Amino acid sequence: MVSLTIDGRAVSVPAGATILEAARQLGIAIPTLCWLQKVSPTGACRVCVVRIEGVDRLMTACNTPVKEGIVVTTDNEEIAATRRQIMELMLVNHPLDCPVCDAGGECDLQDACYNLDVVRQNFSAEDVQPGPIDKWPLIQQVPSRCILCEKCVKVCHEVVGSSSLFINDKGERAYIDKHLDLCEFCGNCVSVCPTGTMISKPFKYRARPWELRKTRSLCNGCASQCEIDIHVKNNQIYRVTSEDEGTVNNGNLCIGGFFSYGYVNSNQRLKAPLINQGGQLMPAEWDEALELVADRAREIAATHGSDALAGLSSPRLTNEENYLFQKLFRAGLGSNNIDSEARFGALRALAPLSASLGLKGASNRMDRIGRSDAVLVFGSDATAEAPAIDWQIEQACRKRDGKLVVANMRRVKLTRWANTHLAYRPGSEVFLANALAKLIFDKELADTSYLNQYLANPEEVAQDLAQVDLDQAVKETGVSLALLEEAAEYLGQAESVAIIFGSDVTRSAAAQDKVQAIANLALICGALHGDLGGLFPVDEKANTQGLLDMGVCPEFLPGFADYANNKARFEKLWACALPDGGRDAEQILTGIEGGQVRFLYLAATNPLISYPDSRRWRRALEKLDLLVVQDILPSEVTRLAHVVLPASSFAEKSGSLTSLDHRINCLRPALATPGKARQDWDILAGLYHKLRPTSARPDNEALLDEIKSAAPLYSDVCLPAQDRCRPCVKPLVTPALKSQRYVPVSAKAAPSGLQLLAGKILFHFGTTTTFAEGPLEVASEGYIEINPQDAQTLGVAEGGALRVTSQTGSAQAKVKISEAVPPGLLFAPYHFSDVDINQIMPMAVNCVSVNIAKT
Repeated sequence: MVSLTIDGRAVSVPAGATILEAARQLGIAIPTLCWLQKVSPTGACRVCVVRIEGVDRLMTACNTPVKEGIVVTTDNEEIAATRRQIMELMLVNHPLDCPVCDAGGECDLQDACYNLDVVRQNFSAEDVQPGPIDKWPLIQQVPSRCILCEKCVKVCHEVVGSSSLFINDKGERAYIDKHLDLCEFCGNCVSVCPTGTMISKPFKYRARPWELRKTRSLCNGCASQCEIDIHVKNNQIYRVTSEDEGTVNNGNLCIGGFFSYGYVNSNQRLKAPLINQGGQLMPAEWDEALELVADRAREIAATHGSDALAGLSSPRLTNEENYLFQKLFRAGLGSNNIDSEARFGALRALAPLSASLGLKGASNRMDRIGRSDAVLVFGSDATAEAPAIDWQIEQACRKRDGKLVVANMRRVKLTRWANTHLAYRPGSEVFLANALAKLIFDKELADTSYLNQYLANPEEVAQDLAQVDLDQAVKETGVSLALLEEAAEYLGQAESVAIIFGSDVTRSAAAQDKVQAIANLALICGALHGDLGGLFPVDEKANTQGLLDMGVCPEFLPGFADYANNKARFEKLWACALPDGGRDAEQILTGIEGGQVRFLYLAATNPLISYPDSRRWRRALEKLDLLVVQDILPSEVTRLAHVVLPASSFAEKSGSLTSLDHRINCLRPALATPGKARQDWDILAGLYHKLRPTSARPDNEALLDEIKSAAPLYSDVCLPAQDRCRPCVKPLVTPALKSQRYVPVSAKAAPSGLQLLAGKILFHFGTTTTFAEGPLEVASEGYIEINPQDAQTLGVAEGGALRVTSQTGSAQAKVKISEAVPPGLLFAPYHFSDVDINQIMPMAVNCVSVNIAKT
């Protein structure tokens, strides 16, 4: 610790701290414009000058480190005069357009002028600033307002890792410019700008800050669940922001949080219940619609048995809503035919993680990634799937000099910063994970103390890894032995390791084997050992962890209670008999095709876009006696529905969500639902009461209490009250000694021929954002990404049309030529109904052999 005196008060701070940080510890305010806690200091504005006793000139507090015994004065007549002069120089050519400036009323520059009593201009100079930059999507830049504080540049480079912003030209002509192809359109440059230089185009000229009502809530774009403030006027969202201090995301947002709210305001929102009459959806009253659903469900069950009823829920729903959904089917309809799209991803990861490691999701908190010595990103475009994980990786491997290993079939954003890029061939993940585990073990870098302490079968590790053929692994993966050894040394030598894997693994063929191989690798390299690092399965959807915790699948009741073994406990809790057995999503589909399932309830989910083999789903849905769709926007599936129930967006509801690292936080309604639409829990509660009229009509508060008693995972968690948003943490399970197992996995030959991979892109989140103007301005339609070599062979040009055909079907889209995909691999985002790439995917697969043809 270093001791110093500031304004006559003694303080001790860690070595390396700055004078500004020491002053803040004492509660002494020093004015700043360029300083931002989450980035390195710049010292550009110089408004924070202070006097250090014995030093000839004034020093900037933001980037001057403390020294033992120094005496600092932060405010006197000399300092105040210097600060005023600095401000006057800064304002030489600053435009006097505050009445129309977008930052009016919340401008740091305005506040600094007011606080420093800067009321006149004593300097003049030629104005050589360029005019406004309007060519960027979503963001306008007005150089004449810029004070070159560099906050935007630093956040873009140090926090987001995009590095798209830079200072162009020099001297008085310098201005902030952008490499547009690197921009992630996250809006963080707008958030940190102390003036009206960086402007959100969707918000420009729409409202003054004091006109807006601000509600603290959560972003439900992905499973990171960043904390946000929703700004509302006239019952519409005008913008979304986040505070730097006191939020789990440190004020950072991605395009999903900052620019994707437009779908909530969409004039296409469903506003009244609809009933299909003579092939046409007609408006109806709520009681009529719910009565119809309840009556038809009873009729179908009476004629065909309760096995004829099925439901699919969504990670877009809250914990309370998903809890009520599964209870509605099990206790209200007598059917255990319930599932979700987690069947094709997260659930497939859960099985091996639970069986071998006792994990029901991530093994650690997300912020532990940011302090890890090494990070392995395996089969995940983390930037797109969970941007907040990307920011943690940037912190670990760029700000803290950790080692980054990226294993991916494609080049993704994080590849730019990787120490080692393992560009493996599609389907070779088990070969790759086994090879890394063997190399770490053979180099005597394995975490043997953990293996001996926690593994029930440590002797099997050496036996299994001795059989791994590295030459075959090199051949199958296409990764050189030198790169494999380099990656193994980075992971093996690190004191703490974080392993992140995502949809390229969990949604692929043989996903359980691949996840098990990664789990084995995590054991070997020490990712499960200690407070830092960890194993992080990433599912892109917002509340997948909560959905599974609530038991929305036939295998588990709430709290991951095995259905068959715990049925009696829940029969007592719910005062009813529960059905035996149950169908998962794939079995529900085959049941519809075979005529056994005749009623399907879709709650905020669209199998025709989001599920694999979507064309097969379309044919099946057309056969149903009753299709009920509960959602917020019209879609292909609402057009097939017999009953449509208008629901609420995340901004219109209350309830809790569970993040990918087991944080629990709450949504708060920032605006009213449009028209006659209702919150999802209210719809489900109304239907439940019609099916079980003698039971009390559940509400959110009652559901919270019931969840705590029903799900042991949640019994010790302080679930947030509805009037506050305070994140709570679900306890992580510490493994018992000898409780985990190493499970050998045999690798199988990877598929041959041209492959197409379907996945998520950064600019869209599920299908709802295809109704939002912001994301559509950046990514307006689907496409097929192809390597230049393959494009040349095929004779197709950028923007041309390409047809891809698999054993399941065919799809057509525009061509995007890119080096990001290697020869022999195509990539297509799944979000867009105009392409519907999932129609060519066989069930439970996200990568398939295809033939291609120019159209």
